[in-house]
Amino acid sequence: MSPPTPTPTPTPTPTPRLTPTTRTGPATRPSAGGSRLGLPLLLATVLLPLSACGIPATGVVEAGEPATGVLEPGRSPTPSKAESEAVPVPTVPVYFVEDGALVAVPRPAPGGTDLGSTVLMLFKGPDGPEQRAGLTTELPRASVAPTIRTDGAAVVVQLPRSAGSLSDTAVDQLACTVAVARLRQDPALGSAQVTVEQPGGRLAGRSSDDCPTGEPREADGTGGDDGTGGTGGG
Repeated sequence: MSPPTPTPTPTPTPTPRLTPTTRTGPATRPSAGGSRLGLPLLLATVLLPLSACGIPATGVVEAGEPATGVLEPGRSPTPSKAESEAVPVPTVPVYFVEDGALVAVPRPAPGGTDLGSTVLMLFKGPDGPEQRAGLTTELPRASVAPTIRTDGAAVVVQLPRSAGSLSDTAVDQLACTVAVARLRQDPALGSAQVTVEQPGGRLAGRSSDDCPTGEPREADGTGGDDGTGGTGGG
């Protein structure tokens, strides 16, 4: 029996050396494919901490009421359900004359019951519809309001020199208009005492209690008073 033949030992192959090569061209830019691969990795790096903190990595989350005020093409705006309430304009009665008796006529007073403005309305006299309804005045026209002084329930009306001397009915017109306007200013007074000071020092006193009561009449002739006139005197 012949002895076994020994297995030959393989001779190791020497590793080739790599010689460094010097590049003289421009630096190599990363390819477009490398950028597309890097973007998902970057997003994953950002979204991973957010998911760990409990913040959902979803799209836009809608919240709150939808925006209003923008109309779709072809649609007209819908009026608001809340209708604006008309604010009534305050009125103040001025006293004119009908058949020798005083008649209260309401006039709009946007500025409130200012005594000077009320007296100027009175001195302008009745307007066209009021004249056709039979109303007249014994007061002269005046462009300058009289001087008015108030002290509680007492009111003094000092007429300008251009007003001249007034008749008893004219004094009643003026005194009652001022007295009622004063009570509109301060209803707690209960009554008002008006003194009319005419040029030359002539004085005439009237009380609101002497003035006609009742509902003021309208310019079309409806309404009326209690049928009494102003007091004479002076």
